[in-house]
Amino acid sequence: MIEAGRTGRFPGAAAVTVAALAALALLAGGCTPAAGGVRGTPGASGVRDPYFPRLGNGGYDVSHYALDLAFDPAAGRLDGTARITARATQDLSAFNLDLAGLTVAEATVDGVPASVNRAGDELTLRPRDELRRGDEFTVTVGYSGVPEPLTDPDGSTEGWMNTTDGAVAVGEPAGSMTWFPGNHHPSDKASYEIALTAPTRLAALSNGVKVSAAPVSGDRTRTVWRQTEPMASYLATAMIGRYETTTGTALGDVPVVTAVDPSLAADTAALRAELPALLADQRERFGPYPFGAAGAVVTTDGLLGYALETQTRPVFPASSFDRPTLVHELAHQWFGNSVTPESWQDIWLNEGFATYAEWLYAEDHEDVPARSSFEDAFAEEANWAFPPADPPAAENLFSAPVYQRGAMVLHKVREAVGDEVFDELLRGWAAKYRHANASTEDFTSYAETVAGRDLDAVWDVWLYGEDRPANP
Repeated sequence: MIEAGRTGRFPGAAAVTVAALAALALLAGGCTPAAGGVRGTPGASGVRDPYFPRLGNGGYDVSHYALDLAFDPAAGRLDGTARITARATQDLSAFNLDLAGLTVAEATVDGVPASVNRAGDELTLRPRDELRRGDEFTVTVGYSGVPEPLTDPDGSTEGWMNTTDGAVAVGEPAGSMTWFPGNHHPSDKASYEIALTAPTRLAALSNGVKVSAAPVSGDRTRTVWRQTEPMASYLATAMIGRYETTTGTALGDVPVVTAVDPSLAADTAALRAELPALLADQRERFGPYPFGAAGAVVTTDGLLGYALETQTRPVFPASSFDRPTLVHELAHQWFGNSVTPESWQDIWLNEGFATYAEWLYAEDHEDVPARSSFEDAFAEEANWAFPPADPPAAENLFSAPVYQRGAMVLHKVREAVGDEVFDELLRGWAAKYRHANASTEDFTSYAETVAGRDLDAVWDVWLYGEDRPANP
């Protein structure tokens, strides 16, 4: 993500009320116990993320989301069915999904109606029969309503946002729960199939590869997109509106789809055409491209205040669609999207790497040494507000130190180990944690393994140090 001054996220789910607890107690009384008596316990209503303890859910791991969404732009109404395939990681008597605002009509577990309770953004499902640890199960939730976006503490907006002729959905860090129920924490990645039914006159785009587009009743078209590689829910997207689309290929056989508001088509054509070359350049630096599709979407200004690395198809407001930002968001496909942070405290692994990708591009193509970019960042007072690996609060996760000082950490590693080892580290990090989650501790351990020595002097000053050193 790139946004000047972006500092926030949606606050955690509302606390469970006394009435909700009473309702859960009643549900527990009606549960059918497993043979031999009740053995399972409810899954946790959050994963205890350091910044958002109520985000995500415990007790299960999702492997696949199949979302079937019908959108009426005139009414702003979304009708959805989510089919979620998961595996129980404990004996479960009940489990939670994150969902904001929308009305749930029904829910089943393995085709059998489940009891449903709602408390704020927490949707609690109690299956008729308990789930045993290791069981694979399918949850189906039918829901509808007019989605409401979330406002972050810094005033920025995320989630499902209706436009004059359609909608744009982006989700970092919590906005995806405004348009589908799920386990909305980056530690639980899954594959996706997203079907969007909308008026035929409008384009409907999402992540991955388009597998079909077929007319349905009411002069509407149902378009299906498939993201086979694992994806964190905050990277899921839906874009419905009047877009001019262009298709092509990159890296030999990777399909590329770009979409742009027609009023911006001419002004953005040249840079959009550079996308295959930019991906090829990054493949040389970072290793094999991790996904089976690529692209970009450019919207008019006024809706989004930031560019975002939505998986395979990053989205840009017109004012942010420039070469450095495009380089940044494409680099996220390796760092953030494929190698995804274990918790939101590890966000510098996304933004520091993507910012350093900008510095590398400037070094390789614009005769600006990365050392010069480092010195410019070192001189900025705002970059020293806190250590990149330890933001003081949730509203600081997208502040300058995470980006700029995060990139400074990488440059100091490069200076410590030399260019040859650093290049090996970049490619190796992307390969070791490809399609997985990684923490700051994973990175420091990996870097020291590749370097063959400890790098405490880098970590103590640049990653965790509170004060700016006397010399860069």
